[in-house]
Amino acid sequence: MSEDFSQSPNPHRLYRNRSQGVWCGVCAGFADYFNIDVVLVRIGWVLSFFLLGPGSFIAYIVACMILPVRGQKPPKMKPEEDTFWRGVERRPEMTFSNLRYQFRDLEERLADLERTVTSKEWKLRRQFRDLET
Repeated sequence: MSEDFSQSPNPHRLYRNRSQGVWCGVCAGFADYFNIDVVLVRIGWVLSFFLLGPGSFIAYIVACMILPVRGQKPPKMKPEEDTFWRGVERRPEMTFSNLRYQFRDLEERLADLERTVTSKEWKLRRQFRDLET
């Protein structure tokens, strides 16, 4: 069981999803990436074709050539993990700030716990507990 540690653990990448796609899977890939219904993406592409003309068709072909095909179905994740990874890809600075805050909070709690356990009062309470039993 070898894992590729050079790859990002983030399962939310922009791919072509050929299993749910009609032509090349570009619209299905965008729908997966933005976590919306594929029908809305297809309707948006058709509307952009009428508004922008052949430019949107050329953009679709370019995306079809550039975007890699999704190899396998992404792993099932808990909703909290899914929310976390979507936040990482859209707002990495905010995610880093939140993680830094959580680690500082954990560090303060751990220091508090260490101060309590190493205090003389803790030792005295433990000795009283030992005498009671």
